[in-house]
Amino acid sequence: MVLREEKSVAAVVYNKKQYLLLKYELGHWEFVKGHIEQGETERETVMRELKEETGITDASIIDGFKEKYDYFFASSGNKIHKYVTCYLIKANTKKVSLSYEHVDYNWLPFKPAKEQLTYKNAKNILTKAHNFRNLTSS
Repeated sequence: MVLREEKSVAAVVYNKKQYLLLKYELGHWEFVKGHIEQGETERETVMRELKEETGITDASIIDGFKEKYDYFFASSGNKIHKYVTCYLIKANTKKVSLSYEHVDYNWLPFKPAKEQLTYKNAKNILTKAHNFRNLTSS
């Protein structure tokens, strides 16, 4: 088994008091997330992924929030160590056009969003983003 490293970015997207969650085909709920392509910065990647996965282009990254987490998973007989950098993004629309990667989406207030997220890492990031917004009035 080969250990491979991957780097991705994720976006905690909000509009007013609600957060955007995406449902993947396998049934889990997550944030907008994707791989960094060669030559891209993390910020470029997160905005590209937002557009590709949701169709949202009227949005901006909120400076001052950047959180990281990592996890392991297996794929095609290889062990993957994935590093994820999370950004907070303010969307100026709630209109979503889902990509082929997702089967559903929800805009939810903090507590229901935290309950709907599947993974503990994502729940922790959402809590940090929500607390950051409360402290900075974002």
